[in-house]
Amino acid sequence: MLRPLSLALAAICLCAVPRLQAAQEAGSTVVARVGDTDVTADEIHAAILNLDANTQAAAARDPASLNQVVRAILTQRLILKEALDNKWDQDPSVAAALARSRDNVIAETYLQSISKPPDTYPSDAELQAAYDENKDQFLVPRQYRLAQIYIKAPKGSDPSYAARGEVKLDGIRKALGKRDADFAAIARAESDEPDSAAKGGELGWLGENRIQPEIRTQLGSLTKGSVTEPTRLDDGWHILKVLEVKEPYTPGLAEIRPQLIQQMRAERARANSQQYIAKLLQANTVQINELNLSKVLK
Repeated sequence: MLRPLSLALAAICLCAVPRLQAAQEAGSTVVARVGDTDVTADEIHAAILNLDANTQAAAARDPASLNQVVRAILTQRLILKEALDNKWDQDPSVAAALARSRDNVIAETYLQSISKPPDTYPSDAELQAAYDENKDQFLVPRQYRLAQIYIKAPKGSDPSYAARGEVKLDGIRKALGKRDADFAAIARAESDEPDSAAKGGELGWLGENRIQPEIRTQLGSLTKGSVTEPTRLDDGWHILKVLEVKEPYTPGLAEIRPQLIQQMRAERARANSQQYIAKLLQANTVQINELNLSKVLK
């Protein structure tokens, strides 16, 4: 049985970014420098590939996010340079840790190499069978494109602060009650969430499973263009407008083919790995002296 799709990539590990010399030999362009420490385009590209999917997307569309990635690499370079200048890598405990890391990398990459499924897996027939068997897992829940007016009023805050929130809420409710009320204009002027306020309150598309239950119960009975009653959450008051609704649907195989292939190959690799380890242990008996083992941590 297939596990639910998981498209998240590994978290960033700056220590794994290729060293400067190797990048320069490959002819990579230097795009950042601090002191005599450089960061190349290849290094930035490698770092971004190790980011989760959402952060990758943010770095691609937002220069500020990309700038943060570069600054993190530069900081790591500076620390590494100072550590090597002080021969920190020769400290016995560090040398031992490096040796353990080397052993782990060799063993893990070897296991990955022998567990990798053949390039022909999965076949079209295997892909179709997996899709048919697990169709219910691919259901996309109802989605709402929403806009929001948010009034900051955390529960437990100073009574005078809460009172100001109530006054502001009352004014917004009156403004929305007018026949020619412009939700986007009111959101720009009054919402306390600056990012969405700048876009007329728009939050984009959200699956109903990602929406707070207190709000979700209201949305279920609303249609396009409807506005919810103010909803009190822990952080304050939320008023939402339904801009569009997409009903639940199951995507066709063609739509999820790349993700399904990735998932099936990952699961086959795990199975191959477990089979290899089981055979290896079967051929090499493991013996543990429990008495001596009990003394290790004493």
